[in-house]
Amino acid sequence: MNAVLGLEDGTIIKGTGFGAEGIVSGELVFTTQYTGYEEALTDPSYKGQILMFTYPLIGNYGVSNNCFESDGVKAEGLVVREACPEPSHHLSKKTIFKLMEDAGKPGIAGIDTRMLTIKTREHGTMRAALINGSADGEEAVRLAREQPSISDVDLISQVTCPEPFRLESPYRDPNNPVKVVLMDFGRKLSIERSLLARGIDVTVVPATASTELIGSFEPDLLFLSNGPGDPQQAAKGIEAVKNFAGELPIVGICLGHQIISRALGADTYKLKFGHRGANQPVKDFESGIVHITSQNHGFAVDEGSFEEAEVNVTQINANDKTVEGIAHKNLDIFSVQYHPDAHPGPLDTENIFFEKVLKLAGGKK
Repeated sequence: MNAVLGLEDGTIIKGTGFGAEGIVSGELVFTTQYTGYEEALTDPSYKGQILMFTYPLIGNYGVSNNCFESDGVKAEGLVVREACPEPSHHLSKKTIFKLMEDAGKPGIAGIDTRMLTIKTREHGTMRAALINGSADGEEAVRLAREQPSISDVDLISQVTCPEPFRLESPYRDPNNPVKVVLMDFGRKLSIERSLLARGIDVTVVPATASTELIGSFEPDLLFLSNGPGDPQQAAKGIEAVKNFAGELPIVGICLGHQIISRALGADTYKLKFGHRGANQPVKDFESGIVHITSQNHGFAVDEGSFEEAEVNVTQINANDKTVEGIAHKNLDIFSVQYHPDAHPGPLDTENIFFEKVLKLAGGKK
């Protein structure tokens, strides 16, 4: 079917539509990962965004349904150079076409993704609209320009769980169970899996959970998840960190890292085009090692804005020197900007990160 992508700067690009017919809008963002499209499309951190892959062929190994990071596709739409109609993999259950169709989300192929990536790198992330079933570029541009900034939209409420629930680890120590409360700002399921695999019981609570509710579960550690949008929207998360700092160990990933930083007095800001991919280099100051990490974020922590001298920047991005990790000097608080759960992405930091979480929570290595 006909499809068209319109950007707020007036750019109109026509292509071939697939997936569901309809209209979506959101930020157009690009990811550089070669594989892991199933994980990326279902990552709640992409809520409010139209996802474009720089790798030219997407869908070549199909969709297994085994790698979802949530209950379905969370990206608003998909932009690719070529979508593979006949995947080849023994675990494949469906095509990328069928995945998007089942999710009710549109995709567009036949797009010059190289040009769009260069444009984004030069001019920054732009608002966009994707129309599947029409070639009306002027309408797509109008819709792109009409949508609000991503900082003005509460995306967290659209992806957080509605009620608390508990997950019991099959590897737990019944005589000394380790309990973590995971605040869900748009959590990836691989975070849960990584905690459960280390014998940790996980209670997931909504992003709006009160400090009283969190405390009622008597956790050994408070964990703040990843998620979409501006960390300033996570008022309850910031409140929780301030309340439990010094009382509980606190850990965060991605958006959770930004929320913790804001609670400790730092500012956050929107990056020009963000970090999205599975090959972001992160230098750890303690070990001197550069890890290759999986990332998906559009905001960052302002290193020079911490009000307290008690906070150390522990890791930086080797490309642009942005903050990738912090730790409190006196309290059991640390966080990272990247995704150590490594879905998708390299396994460089998974054991290092989650074994440290287990230790802080009082479990055995």
